[in-house]
Amino acid sequence: MHRRFFKEEKMKKIAKFHKVSENRFLKDWKDKFPEASEEEIREIYSRIALPKRATAGSAGYDFFAPSDVSLAPGEIITIPTGIRAEMKEEWVLKCYPRSGLGFKYRLQLNNTVGIIDSDYFYSDNEGHIFVKLTNDGREGKTVEIPAGTGFMQGIFVEYGITVDDDATAVRNGGLGSTTEKR
Repeated sequence: MHRRFFKEEKMKKIAKFHKVSENRFLKDWKDKFPEASEEEIREIYSRIALPKRATAGSAGYDFFAPSDVSLAPGEIITIPTGIRAEMKEEWVLKCYPRSGLGFKYRLQLNNTVGIIDSDYFYSDNEGHIFVKLTNDGREGKTVEIPAGTGFMQGIFVEYGITVDDDATAVRNGGLGSTTEKR
């Protein structure tokens, strides 16, 4: 009923999700989980689903666990998602844990909010999005996330720059690759 008070506008379509290449995923998964066989990794890769919104009113795109995840209290895991995000300049993808997992288990992203810049898509690692999760719960609960279950959400946000901005550097990597020393 409240919709009649607001002018209907079309949402801005500014991004597209892709899977990273199978070779990129094999390399990154093997790096994080050296005990996994190539056959197991290929099977995980074949099941990766692109992020999507659950409802027309959802702001966040759910990222789905590429394999089963079990985290005891205090445990940390780094997960290669197999996903990359292509977006227009002046937009950023901000990643958070799914609300329910944060509420029930105090599941946290180690960097609080994951920031995926628009130029990360063109990075040497294909813009492969990784997530580092911590079960920071104080209630003794183990977090169980079955493969294919939403565990993180990403929200696209437009941003601006200062009038005297003079950044011209080009990205070539992931975490920490754009930090300059002053």
